[in-house]
Amino acid sequence: MLGQNEEGIKKRMKGRVLKNKIMMGLFFLATSVGLIFLVLLFYRVLTQGIGYLNWNYLTSGPAPYPEEAGIWIGMIGSIMLMVIVAIFSVVIGVASAIYLEEYASQNKFTEFIRVNISNLAGVPSIVFGLLGLTFFVYMFNFGYTLIAGGLTMALLILPVIVVSAQEALRSVPIDLHQASLGMGASKWQTIARVILPAALPGILTGTIIALSRAIGETAPLIIVGAATAIYTLPDSLLAKYTVMPIQIYNWTGRPQEEWQFVAGAGIIVLLAVLLLMNSIAVLIRNKFQQRL
Repeated sequence: MLGQNEEGIKKRMKGRVLKNKIMMGLFFLATSVGLIFLVLLFYRVLTQGIGYLNWNYLTSGPAPYPEEAGIWIGMIGSIMLMVIVAIFSVVIGVASAIYLEEYASQNKFTEFIRVNISNLAGVPSIVFGLLGLTFFVYMFNFGYTLIAGGLTMALLILPVIVVSAQEALRSVPIDLHQASLGMGASKWQTIARVILPAALPGILTGTIIALSRAIGETAPLIIVGAATAIYTLPDSLLAKYTVMPIQIYNWTGRPQEEWQFVAGAGIIVLLAVLLLMNSIAVLIRNKFQQRL
């Protein structure tokens, strides 16, 4: 009887080990498919654009001929737009998360707000473009300017930042909260000196993801008037502007083959700027994690 039980256990263990190997193989296959297409994408972009990527390309603006065209104005426009987006979305997003987690009453209305913020994070970007067109371009009379585009993109990533900041605040151990209050600190002192520093790495992670989405978006900016080609840098928040995705989109729509190579070089620059932003944010996050 004991031998039969041992044999049964061995059979079940073999079955479980086999299932584990099969699932591991499927997961590895799924990962490999994604990596293969990613490598192919990078290879195609590099082979098409590397020949046009030089100092003149980085310091020149739009031009009627492929060999004279550059990404400079779009790159500066993207950086200026991201500064506006970061200022408005991070301040409003983190403040909203703090209110919902620390001050708002836990009732059905608050839960309704939380659910709808989470739903907004999945709304197509074109909807936020229409919202920005209605409010910032027409209602507030900003026109098709840099500030209108920045505020529209801030709305686009605001739900992502709010949700990630809420999760970061919830991850802070309740013992730290109670210990600070027990030592006589006020609620705001506890939030500012205990909870926020502990939650900052998670907040920065959500901000990185959100800004990475914003820098590559095209549809909302087309609606709120990002120009396909301008020849001067924006000199104020109410100036006309363009960004790298818009310039790349414009180049890919031209019939000559050389413009596809110019667009490939623009994609390389866009990826480089994105990686630089992420690297800086990751370094800041790691620095705060070490302090904690």
